[in-house]
Amino acid sequence: MATILATGLCEGEDSAATAEEAVRQAKDKLERSACNAAVDMSIVYCSSRYDYQEVIDVVREETNKAPLLGCSTAGEFTEWAVGNGGIAVGLVSSDDIKFFTSMVEGVKEDPELAVRTVANEFPSKFDDGYSHLCAIMLIDGLAGVGEEVTLLASSAFDQIFGKNVMLVGGAAGDDLRFETTTLFSDNRVASDALSVCLLASKKPFFTGVQHGHIPVSPPLHITRADGCVLYEIEGRPAWEVWKEQTAEAARSIGIDTDKLEEPDAIGAYLMRFELGLPTKSGQYKIRIPLSKNEDGSLNFGCTIPEGAVFRLMESKQAYQIQSAREAAEIAMMNANGNVEIASAFIFDCACRGLILGDELCKGIDQFKSVLGNIPMLGCGTYGEICMEPGQFSGFHNTTSVVLLIPK
Repeated sequence: MATILATGLCEGEDSAATAEEAVRQAKDKLERSACNAAVDMSIVYCSSRYDYQEVIDVVREETNKAPLLGCSTAGEFTEWAVGNGGIAVGLVSSDDIKFFTSMVEGVKEDPELAVRTVANEFPSKFDDGYSHLCAIMLIDGLAGVGEEVTLLASSAFDQIFGKNVMLVGGAAGDDLRFETTTLFSDNRVASDALSVCLLASKKPFFTGVQHGHIPVSPPLHITRADGCVLYEIEGRPAWEVWKEQTAEAARSIGIDTDKLEEPDAIGAYLMRFELGLPTKSGQYKIRIPLSKNEDGSLNFGCTIPEGAVFRLMESKQAYQIQSAREAAEIAMMNANGNVEIASAFIFDCACRGLILGDELCKGIDQFKSVLGNIPMLGCGTYGEICMEPGQFSGFHNTTSVVLLIPK
């Protein structure tokens, strides 16, 4: 049997009934793939319109209380459907992977303690043959500590297990309400939390990550920032510099930066023109501004480093579609063609959905065109995690992260 992922996706009015239908779809597929296969792990992605506790209670009951990981989202998709306001369920059955779940609250106040608490709940040693470790990490999307948690987790896991641990995952969403995001672990739901599933496998995992932005400004210097707020660029209010440096590119797509006043228009503009931090590999880590303050400062979803040099970036629909394909291609290239792939888990920034709009399905189709006819489970996130030695690693915005599971 090796490893099987079966997926279900449903939208409805009643939380329990919608969750039950999503699980039924997945269980039917699992039964067709392998008769009497047990569910070893459940993954649940859920729109903010539902009662989270009711949803995971149903999934736990229908899967004989198998370990569960999940979060609230800003869109859900599988290999056969794209949802916006639904419940997506993935059921995993595997002879080659062991699953361990853990969740801790209070991640915003003390990220280091949260990471250590989660890490110490996992076994430090595994049976012979289970030498490949991957941690799927889900974090509160509004806590603003995604970068810190990713770096802390990489260090803590490596110390505890004595080897490199691949990190993938994302920050929970709430359908772009930006009010409260929620994590799931087994039978618990919590905000301001970190939820992790550790996978110990007989076979390696493979990842790919890519964004769809290009630079549109010269290098700029962050002269004042505090936490997740960017106040000044080159000694001037951040908003004024943002408008000035993007005016020409914005005009080409019908946006007059001098007439941006309504919050919705400002938000849509900021999702097109984001901050790019250069890396040693020549790539850029993208950081998305979430909103503008009255003093001209900008709010971000993670810490903005004072003193850093960055460039303003632009994204278009064509870039987003191409970058989805490239993320899948990178993951397949890392697999080197020597391993048969069973399934894929994808963490796709919610901003990509806004940029693509009605073309979102074209972005999802790029994954399928590269990965082929395999089960896929994905969700819209407020940040993406991909941490692997030697690669474009860390906490990202406006990217696709692809995790491939071998058969």
